[in-house]
Amino acid sequence: MVLIAAAVCTKAGKTIISRQFVDMTKARIEGLLAAFPKLMSSGKQHTFVETESVRYVYQPLEKVYMLLITTKASNILEDLETLRLFARVLPEYCNSMDELEIAENAFNLIFAFDEIITLGYRESVNLAQIRTFVEMDSHEEKVYQAVRMTQEREAKNKMREKAKELQRQRMEANKKSVKSPGFGGGYGSGGVPTAATVGDSANFVPEPIRPSYKPKQKPSVNAGPGAMKLGGKSRDVDSFVDQLKEEGEIIISGVINAPGAKLAPITPQIMNTELVHLRQEERLNVRVGRDGGLQHFELHGLVTLHISDEKWGRIRVQLENRDTRGIQLQTHPNVDKELFRTRGQIGLKVPTKPFPLNTDVGVLKWRLQAQDETALPISINCWPSENGEGGCDVNIEYELEQADLELNDVQINIPLPMGCNPIVGECDGQYVHEARRNMLVWSLPLIDASTKSGSMEFSAPSSNPADFFPLHVSFSSKTPYAKIKVSEVLLVEDESPVKHSVETVFFTDNYEVV
Repeated sequence: MVLIAAAVCTKAGKTIISRQFVDMTKARIEGLLAAFPKLMSSGKQHTFVETESVRYVYQPLEKVYMLLITTKASNILEDLETLRLFARVLPEYCNSMDELEIAENAFNLIFAFDEIITLGYRESVNLAQIRTFVEMDSHEEKVYQAVRMTQEREAKNKMREKAKELQRQRMEANKKSVKSPGFGGGYGSGGVPTAATVGDSANFVPEPIRPSYKPKQKPSVNAGPGAMKLGGKSRDVDSFVDQLKEEGEIIISGVINAPGAKLAPITPQIMNTELVHLRQEERLNVRVGRDGGLQHFELHGLVTLHISDEKWGRIRVQLENRDTRGIQLQTHPNVDKELFRTRGQIGLKVPTKPFPLNTDVGVLKWRLQAQDETALPISINCWPSENGEGGCDVNIEYELEQADLELNDVQINIPLPMGCNPIVGECDGQYVHEARRNMLVWSLPLIDASTKSGSMEFSAPSSNPADFFPLHVSFSSKTPYAKIKVSEVLLVEDESPVKHSVETVFFTDNYEVV
């Protein structure tokens, strides 16, 4: 579709707001908008009307019309779908559909319209994303204002320091009967603060300024060298951490976790590796429908080999493959495929050559695509339902589908309507409401066969169940999804065992319920 303009007008034909998306003169747009009321005819149930050049697609909303002007070549079904999204945006920012209320919220509506359409074409966004993007746009102004206030506080403190220094010089000059330095009429006798009223600025810790993530264009904000200062004193650090806690940040074991960032310890655990080390990595991409049905499932696996001593360069890796799902395996071109097929061993085509030294070499990879929900490692069921009080009761439950897996650091991110304060009734595990991201984060440190199911219930002031989607799920595991593992490493010469270490990691690239 090519959308020329979007407008909100009264039933009498008066335009309240209008947003143009293509290059067109103001007179042309005004002419098109003025022609719309004349084309309306009473008694018909159509939601569109056409002229020789354009099509008007409209939807009545109480006292106003939500109107889209498109080209005649535009797909009417896509036009109607886009119109429905525009119609949902209006009550998001306006409490009532009267002219005054819409005019007062014109800027927020224009920003939201721009998120839906770019250069006349529809963007792939939903209402929750539009709400988030508009909030991010306005948050940048708050960041700028916070930076400016911090700079002003720094300037005032420098003035106090300078005044304190002048007062000290005056006192010393009076003792020595020497004329004290001054600004020649700047500060009067009552204009310079005394040492008792200035206060000590050495312990001053400015409020932290944390710019938000913004997916589109971001203005340049230069905080200057004094915008944020964290001294080496422990009380300064404690003050900073306390400030972040007050603002809703997650502080765990000395880690400052910005909204959306993954928790990571300051000193990560380092695995003791041998001179022959193998890493087995699996990445999962999943998309599941909110009403059930697996829309996309793809698993990618990779085995890498790292040799740190040349005397272990000529080896073979014995694999144990118990896969029954039809995983597609592929070895590196330099690996002996016949050896792998007949004996399940990874070795070079030329046995006399060693593997590369001090580098991670990918020797085997695999891929699995599935269409059956039984392939999921964990299933998430989300049930939002209207409670009759203008809000929704949301029930979410998880079920571990593969009993042999142990999932660590499971996080289920549930979007919320803007400004929503959810009331959590029951929750297995822990939850955090990240107000700035409009997100409720449900955390479970471990899900295994002993904790294979759990649930959370909360209520929120939203009558639209779609506001709580898409859900994003993340986890990691030391248990492989594919039934493939390294059983032993052997020397080529005499097939004697070689001491080695194996690192296994299975994690989500993207797991969403849409």
